[in-house]
Amino acid sequence: MPELLVCPLYIHLYTGCMTMLSPEEWEAVRLTLAVAARAVGFGLPLAVLTAWVLTRCRFPGRPLFSALVHLPMVLPPVVTGWLLLIVFGVRGPIGMLLHDWFGVRLVFTTAGASLACAVMTFPIMVRSVRLSLEAIDGGLEQAARTLGAGWFDRLVNVTLPLASPGILVGAIVGYATCLGEFGAVITFAANIPGQTQTLPLAIYAALQVPGGEAKAAELSMVSLTLAVIGLVLADWIGKRLNTVMGR
Repeated sequence: MPELLVCPLYIHLYTGCMTMLSPEEWEAVRLTLAVAARAVGFGLPLAVLTAWVLTRCRFPGRPLFSALVHLPMVLPPVVTGWLLLIVFGVRGPIGMLLHDWFGVRLVFTTAGASLACAVMTFPIMVRSVRLSLEAIDGGLEQAARTLGAGWFDRLVNVTLPLASPGILVGAIVGYATCLGEFGAVITFAANIPGQTQTLPLAIYAALQVPGGEAKAAELSMVSLTLAVIGLVLADWIGKRLNTVMGR
């Protein structure tokens, strides 16, 4: 695996940076990983379902639905965060219901940061899963149907296992993308240390302080290392799974 030859250098630099981080910066790292995990955990099942609908179903308005799904990829992240604020804010149509009925407030919270990351990475995961679904030989699903398997049985026993490389790669790339999300998070969840301040926001905060360039560089190295590891891992796992499946 030649790609991973660069990892010892990155890990060495990463370890050196981590030893210089303050407790507050450690908290930003921990929060970033937790927010990304929640975002992927919440968004991936919906991404798989959406990708399946886009590849297997034909219905009026399908191109418009596809455009809406992929809209966060082309909108400025700040605009996406502002739209989330309009919809999920305490005075928004959904945010007001959540607050009044269940006492749940998403804006300016850790859950809100996870929601913002999930929305921004959702199109990436959908696209990865969709490409994997489109690569499946339709004859296999047809054969399962001929043998009496219903649509749910075909989905669980044939389609999803064959699409697993795209699902797993989508999850890893989505996770890595969450680590660098800035615009939507700061707009919807703000920059609250210990609650919504992820690594990108901590870097931004460090740059606002005179003499904070060194601390911003340390945090940037941590962010860079995590991103590289995630992307290399996604590429390696994708290749291994495709090899196992004979593709």
